[in-house]
Amino acid sequence: MHTLPSCKELAMADENVTKNETTTETTAQETREATQAPKPAAPKPHAPSPAAFAKKAAPAARRVAAPAAATYTETQVKQAESFGHVDENGTVFVKDGDGEREVGQFPDVSKEEALALYARRFLDLKAKLDALAARLKSSTIKSREIDETMKMLAEETESPAVVGDLAALKAQYEELKTKAEAKKAELAEARKAAVAAAVAGRTAIVEKAEALAAGLGDNTNWRSTADKFRTLFDEWQAHQRNNVRIDKKDADELWKRFSAARTTFNQARRKWAQARDNERNQAKAAKEAIIAEANEIKNSTAWGETSRQFNELMDRWKKAGRAGRNEDDALWARFREAADTFFNARQADREQISADEKENLAKKEELLKKAEALVPVADEKAAKQARQALAAIQDEWDQIGYVPREDMRRIEGRLDEVDKQIKSVEEAAWKQSDPEADARKSSFEEQLNAQLAELDAKIAAETDPAKKAKLEAEKATKEQWLNAVK
Repeated sequence: MHTLPSCKELAMADENVTKNETTTETTAQETREATQAPKPAAPKPHAPSPAAFAKKAAPAARRVAAPAAATYTETQVKQAESFGHVDENGTVFVKDGDGEREVGQFPDVSKEEALALYARRFLDLKAKLDALAARLKSSTIKSREIDETMKMLAEETESPAVVGDLAALKAQYEELKTKAEAKKAELAEARKAAVAAAVAGRTAIVEKAEALAAGLGDNTNWRSTADKFRTLFDEWQAHQRNNVRIDKKDADELWKRFSAARTTFNQARRKWAQARDNERNQAKAAKEAIIAEANEIKNSTAWGETSRQFNELMDRWKKAGRAGRNEDDALWARFREAADTFFNARQADREQISADEKENLAKKEELLKKAEALVPVADEKAAKQARQALAAIQDEWDQIGYVPREDMRRIEGRLDEVDKQIKSVEEAAWKQSDPEADARKSSFEEQLNAQLAELDAKIAAETDPAKKAKLEAEKATKEQWLNAVK
């Protein structure tokens, strides 16, 4: 695939061709002049010299040029030559409409050479039209390039100093002009669509920014939202660089909306930062006061009350809020130091108490051995002796002091069991020797015997089986009571 040359490349190539041709013509003339006798040249004011002609044609050639190093077939050259002729003076004419006109003069060369030169210039001009026609099919051509190239071609085809089919050349130019307008219209539509897409793309960025600004509130993650705004701004700049330029009015309006969204965010963030700073200052002041109170009570030995006070200070600390990460860490270290002073002292006291209680436990377990050795007792006399020994043990027990809580019920229970065994013997002996108990027993027996006699009479007189059975059950119960007290 061949890449079409740009208009600038065509112009540079044509300039090189013009220079080469001029140099060739001048060199040929100088050679002939060196080998022939000098002849007086007839003045031809109406026809330019070859060098002058080349210099005159060069500016136009620089504007729109045929492809570099263009070559033409002999048939192409002869066909172009058929539209012109050269007179005896070397003046070159071309058919133009119904007549002909002079296009230049090339003296001191053959008519064939002169005619061929102007025929090639025709072919060069036609090649420029062909090149633009091909260029119009490219997707990279711009409207400005089309306008500039068509303007230059209009100047070059208006009255060209060439020999060839001028009517066909002008017809080709007119056709090319129509295609150029169509291409410009196509480019305009494409640009319109590209601008619309660019506006839509930039609008999407703006709407994302506005949505972020509209969603600001108490739960906003300000750092994350700031990152999102920075990303949107980067997208905005990339969109400007990589897309077609949009109308200034639309661009200004979209930027105004985007900027307003960013301003809303920045103002809200500053307001939040100010409120946060105020809250942190208040939290710092509250925690400073808590630390001061903690330092006042940290050396107290009222373990229960001071523990309660430290718990209250901790609750206040949690409700005070945050004073900033660095500030909070430093404040917490100070509060923790005061709390540790108290709780370490309390723990040391507890450890000492625990050691004492374990020692007391060992002493009470030795006393338990002595107490448990007192039982069982066989009679009242032994019970009295055991009671006296147990009383002495209990006195010593009370003087020893506390034992670990988890052991207290166990050892107290063992001591109580010794007391119960001795007491049971004492109670049994007392019941046997108590006269009031005997009187109460005798009176109860008399009452039971009277009630049984009354029940016997009722049972004998009762005819209802159900009532009779009930009376018999009552009699059986009272008989059991009588047997128990005998």
